[in-house]
Amino acid sequence: MRCAADMTSPPDLSYEKKLWLAHEYFAGLDEAGRGALAGPVCVGAVICPPNLPHPLQTLGGVRDSKQLTPRKRDQLAPRIKKSALAWGIGFSSAAEIDGLGIVPATRLAASRALEAMPIFPDFLLTDFRLELPELDISQAALVKGDQRSLSIAAASILAKTARDALMIGLDVQYPQYGFARHKGYGCLSHRRAIISLGFSPVHRKTFHIKNSG
Repeated sequence: MRCAADMTSPPDLSYEKKLWLAHEYFAGLDEAGRGALAGPVCVGAVICPPNLPHPLQTLGGVRDSKQLTPRKRDQLAPRIKKSALAWGIGFSSAAEIDGLGIVPATRLAASRALEAMPIFPDFLLTDFRLELPELDISQAALVKGDQRSLSIAAASILAKTARDALMIGLDVQYPQYGFARHKGYGCLSHRRAIISLGFSPVHRKTFHIKNSG
């Protein structure tokens, strides 16, 4: 099921309220790092309790992770984990991305996020392009889901903060690439470093490097 986006309001519980009527446990999923040139792709998964007023609403500020500052994301991530019934984070490495392709590798990271949770959901509410057809679980993929569903928005924050932390750690190992600053994405300084220094072991060697200008 795919739905057109309505960007006039912040993420809410419209989809969750319908799902709670039919499913005991459902998970919101979202990814981070799909388009980067280095580092893993990361998927976050969150199972929210059906309490109202909902813990994610009372936290305030839960949004698509790209709409939040790093400081705000770091403040929200532990509070989301505490509020959730269960949460999980999964990674697929640069080598797995090169070997499998970005879509299968992202799905592998999503499966790992689900396996990391103590509760396995009976329904998945995912951001668009994060469907998991290999799993025999009912699913709904929402266009711009991280801007519409609180569960998906919460998962996006967990994925983004986990991946950013990992990239900051990789910056210590490979300081010449500036991973702590750009998190592996293809900004001009990063592309110039790749052209000058070559790939590091954590670069995605199958990704196209645009001309540095």
